[in-house]
Amino acid sequence: MKIIAVIPARYNSTRFKGKPLADICGKPMIWWVYNQVLKVEEFSEIIVATDDKRIAEICEKYYMKYVVTSSELETSTERLYEVSLAEDADYYVCVNGDEPLIDPATIKAILPKEVIKEIYVANLMTNIVNPIEVVDNTNIKVVTDQDNNALYMSRSPIPYPKASMNFIYKKHLGVLVYNKLALKVFKQTPRCNLEKIEDINELRFIENGYKLKMIEVAVETLSVDTPKDLIKVISIISSRVIE
Repeated sequence: MKIIAVIPARYNSTRFKGKPLADICGKPMIWWVYNQVLKVEEFSEIIVATDDKRIAEICEKYYMKYVVTSSELETSTERLYEVSLAEDADYYVCVNGDEPLIDPATIKAILPKEVIKEIYVANLMTNIVNPIEVVDNTNIKVVTDQDNNALYMSRSPIPYPKASMNFIYKKHLGVLVYNKLALKVFKQTPRCNLEKIEDINELRFIENGYKLKMIEVAVETLSVDTPKDLIKVISIISSRVIE
């Protein structure tokens, strides 16, 4: 079974332009993500998918394999699709390029144990510990059915605790896995209304009736969505380097 890790890296992020190249203790953020992914021995290859020459130059400098994708793409999933056209594999694991603290063990939790022929897509999720994250729209909240298939994903707090507070909010993590068929279906399916409203890629599967398996992990994560997040990450990595 061949599994390829893909790290989407876009320069023109709406919230944090040039984010993949942000300096963290002397190295660009994409380098930290790549080296965490490198610790997962199950991957046949690790590929940075970027549309920007500056990120490509950094990949060459640090000997990280990359694929140049179209600058017209709207989603990270479409970048994975372009990689799948050039690199054949059974599965493609997306690790977002803003996850420099991602634990290799966390990534391993999403790896399939067998080849599945029908459409397969899965996403990691974890409990929200910090109440602030519940109302932060950069954190995507998710609710599932009894089999942990996603019912809905939203930037708003869901579900609303009208009748009970006996609930733990969950958020999705920037680690997903797709087989080639799932990427093809995503690419060939137009954006639907909810995806446009929430600006959440994975809603394309849910809106069209495809199962999106949510795999729960017990981790505390910090993705870099804003410059303020970067300050926190630098502090954490600096303490690790000193140790």
